[in-house]
Amino acid sequence: MEENAVQQNLLRSRISNDLAGKLTVGDEKPGAPNDSFKVIIECNQNFPGGLRSARDALVRAYLQTPNGKAVSYHPSGPDFVDAKAISQLASLFDARDIFSVEKSLWTDSYIFAVLTKSTVDALSTWSFAKTPIIYKIWLDHQLHRCVYESGRTIKCDAARASFAAAGKGIVWAVADTGVDRTHAHFEMYETLQLDSGLSHYDFTMDHPNQKESADAALIDSDGHGTHVAGIIAGRTVPSKKRGGVKIVVRTSERTEDNTSTLVDRPFPDEISGLAPYCKILSLKVLENAKEGDLSSLLAAIGFVQRMNDNGRAIKIHGLNLSLGYAFNPVWFAAGQSPLCLEVDRLVRSGVCVVTAAGNAGYGTVAQYGGSVERASHAGTIMDPGNAALAITVGSTHRDRPHSYGVSYFSSKGPTADGRMKPDLVAPGERIISCDARVKDETNEVRFREDSGTSMAAPHVSGAIAAFLSVRSEFRGQPERVKEIFLTGATDLKRRPEYQGAGLIDLMRTLQVV
Repeated sequence: MEENAVQQNLLRSRISNDLAGKLTVGDEKPGAPNDSFKVIIECNQNFPGGLRSARDALVRAYLQTPNGKAVSYHPSGPDFVDAKAISQLASLFDARDIFSVEKSLWTDSYIFAVLTKSTVDALSTWSFAKTPIIYKIWLDHQLHRCVYESGRTIKCDAARASFAAAGKGIVWAVADTGVDRTHAHFEMYETLQLDSGLSHYDFTMDHPNQKESADAALIDSDGHGTHVAGIIAGRTVPSKKRGGVKIVVRTSERTEDNTSTLVDRPFPDEISGLAPYCKILSLKVLENAKEGDLSSLLAAIGFVQRMNDNGRAIKIHGLNLSLGYAFNPVWFAAGQSPLCLEVDRLVRSGVCVVTAAGNAGYGTVAQYGGSVERASHAGTIMDPGNAALAITVGSTHRDRPHSYGVSYFSSKGPTADGRMKPDLVAPGERIISCDARVKDETNEVRFREDSGTSMAAPHVSGAIAAFLSVRSEFRGQPERVKEIFLTGATDLKRRPEYQGAGLIDLMRTLQVV
């Protein structure tokens, strides 16, 4: 990279580099189809009255626009900005601008919006009492989604037998594509039935009431979130009686002509989540594998904060994030993105946050002579895995981690600012869990195999849920929990930027505290 390009990347601006790049590509004329952008507005905490005042002023101004007139909003405090200034601020908006007010209110400092280029430029320079109202306007990135045998690998079966570590009394949130409430795996222990005061929530769209939002969060048209949730909790036991419940596992197998085909096979044994009694709270932030906004995840994190009264009363003990987006150090320093900062704040409030490292650990490189070779890629941890306080998880083989080591696809560290990640590894290859893509037939419960660090992360979530169920003194102490699990991990004799501290080991962790 040329020196002047580096200098440009490091310039201070109220428009983030990733958004600025989008704004300049094509130089769209005002009113063109590509002239509007999904953004995250981060308010300035130094604004008169603080963050809430800055957000109130922006929303009050938006209410005066054509799209804002139908929005119901009640300011959170006294007005620090006079009516004349609000009218001036309102004049900056385009008729096509849209604020997602309901979703924004789950956070303390953000507004999620679709703005035209001219509005972005105007808001980035607007001030009141010589203080900018905006700290930064970020691009709203697209998020991507990143058991039986594997439970033995991390010794959850031994911990259950010796310590009764099964997740009782623990609530774990899963921010994903939703969780299918109709899957039989969640029936035995009423995995999705939450205590009063807690509810599932869909952040992918606005709903007229809480019940409809909760119902939508328990629909999973993609199947990824249901697969993740089934690794953490729930239990399915096949019946040996004629006409009883049977387990069917769908797997992909290679044929003689080197193509793959889907095969359904009966499975004779029970399939259990790693913390079978743990309750799952579904936070729907992805509509499917390819559609989901960063703003929905930020709102979901704010939801957890709100349900826990910002750490004063912990009801949700953990959050699993088997999703994220590729990190570019030009946009912001590693671990300093809005998502990573909110993850760290959530951890400091008493919630264990487990994230997938990503699946970008292997790809192609161009040789000096022009030929293309395949190779492992270092420094490929994705956000939110770059968050310092999150437990970032890479992938290993399902039942032979010592032989095969770290999965070739698992993203590798270190982070762009030199910190060691991932923190741990766990099974992530051909993991069996709930199949929401094919509906159960009579007396048949469907499961499927899937691979990725998306499957490794819920192994750690389940193990921690099991741990907290019998070591209750560590509830609300996620940084201590992380330290204990890293200390108890099994060294696979691989490089730390591949394996972190090693393979998670629940049995050893329980024995050392």
